[in-house]
Amino acid sequence: MNSLQQDIKYLKGVGPARAKQLASELHIATLGDLLYTFPYKYIDRSEVLTIRDLQEDMPYVQLKGQIVDFSEEGVGRKRRIKAVFTDGTGYAELVWFAGLKYVRDTYKVNQPYLLLGKPVRFGGRFSFSHPELDRFDPDRPLPNQGLQPIYSIPERLKKTSFSSRTFTALVQHAFELLQRVPVEETLPAYLLETHALLPLDEALRTAHFPPNSAALPAALHRLKFEELFYLQLDILRYTRNRRMKSDGYVFRHVGEHFMRFFNERLPFELTGAQKRVIREIRQDMRTGRQMNRLLQGDVGSGKTMVALMTCLLAIDNGFQACIMAPTEILAEQHLATIRDQLGPLPVRVELLTGIVKGVRRRDVLAGVADGSVQILVGTHALIEPTVRFLNLGLCVIDEQHRFGVKQRAQLWMKNVQPPHILVMTATPIPRTLAMTVYGDLDVSVIDELPPGRKPIQTVHYYENTRSRLFEGVKYQLELGRQVYFVFPLIQESEKIDLQNLEQGYADISEAFPAYSVGKVHGKMKPAEKDEEMRRFIARETQILVSTTVIEVGVNVPNASVMVIWDAQRFGLSQLHQLRGRVGRGADQSYCVLVTKYELSQDTRRRIQIMVESTDGFEIAEEDLKLRGPGDLEGTQQSGMPFDLHVANIVRDAALMEEARTAAAEVLRQDPEENLPQNAVLWRELLRLKKEKINFSAIS
Repeated sequence: MNSLQQDIKYLKGVGPARAKQLASELHIATLGDLLYTFPYKYIDRSEVLTIRDLQEDMPYVQLKGQIVDFSEEGVGRKRRIKAVFTDGTGYAELVWFAGLKYVRDTYKVNQPYLLLGKPVRFGGRFSFSHPELDRFDPDRPLPNQGLQPIYSIPERLKKTSFSSRTFTALVQHAFELLQRVPVEETLPAYLLETHALLPLDEALRTAHFPPNSAALPAALHRLKFEELFYLQLDILRYTRNRRMKSDGYVFRHVGEHFMRFFNERLPFELTGAQKRVIREIRQDMRTGRQMNRLLQGDVGSGKTMVALMTCLLAIDNGFQACIMAPTEILAEQHLATIRDQLGPLPVRVELLTGIVKGVRRRDVLAGVADGSVQILVGTHALIEPTVRFLNLGLCVIDEQHRFGVKQRAQLWMKNVQPPHILVMTATPIPRTLAMTVYGDLDVSVIDELPPGRKPIQTVHYYENTRSRLFEGVKYQLELGRQVYFVFPLIQESEKIDLQNLEQGYADISEAFPAYSVGKVHGKMKPAEKDEEMRRFIARETQILVSTTVIEVGVNVPNASVMVIWDAQRFGLSQLHQLRGRVGRGADQSYCVLVTKYELSQDTRRRIQIMVESTDGFEIAEEDLKLRGPGDLEGTQQSGMPFDLHVANIVRDAALMEEARTAAAEVLRQDPEENLPQNAVLWRELLRLKKEKINFSAIS
């Protein structure tokens, strides 16, 4: 057994009860889990200050002195211990709110202590809450403790007197144990040499206990490279195997349906980007391998047209196609758009959602089963067991990150062989993220807008300029246009936000008495929400007050103004998605970002980016830098094959490129995975895959 796979409960200072706590609170079950839980920061313990030197806003500091007085205050849960600490240059207050028995039993007056803590000025004196205190010998020089690791500890563990210091002691015990059974290397020697990497044992010890700040970068570099290398090796290996082994249906013909549509029904000339993507899809479908392609395109770039023409290729080759959308509104919109574009062409397109019931549902299901329904558009209703296709050859998944992995996988089972897969997203995915979350898919990008579309003008207003904003909105309404007003609805403060939306609805209704105002939010029943959306699409209402439920897919070409209230509460990608609800017709459209005046530096940067750029990919890159990958919508659900403990796919993008190149070279030189020098590598990959189920095969 690998030394890192030892059960944590046998480590000194743990035991069964503590092991259970570590597993539930920190997901630590083995020595490896412990040692791969890294400090989130370090404190330099090379300098000792005096109380006289202390200033406000200092980080953690060290003092040496003694406690001269103890006192206890409060009762029950409000009980606390206070102490007076002095080093001869002044006095500081120490206070403990938890672990009081330990404080009483351990700390004594008039004993020399080395104190570590964060000073806060309170009542004219500096105070330290829950400081660390160590006895020392005043007759001997203090040892240089270098950088002290600080670990993130959940509140529930802290309440059991488990601190960062406790965690540090466990890590020290683990390394003492591993003196006898060293940490096994997880990378081949030639990779360590080629990429100038530290051995794993040295890198782990240095990452937890760096002797100085200069030693830390090399240790972190080694650990980051390893994580990114195995991440990319798994993705590239899966992609290679899929291409070699996944048989796909062969679409040999460009037949009558496709050609008649192209010659008779195209409402506009395809953009160069659309033509390029269709060629890429066509090439995939005639190779005999299953297509697994991600289609990225900004809002309004014409992805649905590409999807429809791909469906026609499937029909021309004797197959059915389905299009799965995340909401009933979007599914109905796809149906209406496709039927309108096909016109009199002999293609049967049907809808299957939760609202399709009774005789109509039975008729649709029968048509799907006998093959007379050639294109089925729907929501997650498509994955139900009652939906049986005669010969499904193509699945199109729209806004695919909104479906769970297992949900999508059920579509692949609707034929003897998996159908060709085209997943689409209007959320531009930065290259660094695409290399991981979607690394096993071939990627196509539509990076042109159809001719005639005018760029949306984005402006920033403060709340106190409402009258000027309303004048501009009124002018657009007088031109016959429609307007969205979007208010935030964040789950943690749902009640307050709903009140804000209701107040906004009342204010807007009062400000525009000559116009009909609709309202949509997530607390409404689906039928009510759909009816409000239908009325807006049909121009029965001119203004729609909404939360972000209109973020994806709603197509109202007559809507020319998007007003986003409290825009500071939205991320960049979400702002860009909302902006994409306008600018879908030939008229000049506007996006107005309304914020309070006091904004943080990051928020001002977000607003500035939105005003200056309409490029979704540029915005996505900036969003990734500002927010980090874990916060971006959809990335958690789609899931990377392995968790990253120390690497960051934004900050470490250059290192990821290096790791990907190294992984690709391993696969090129060792396609059979049997070279002796790579034995450690394939063994480690297998271990990682066992620890976390890999769903990349069904992204």
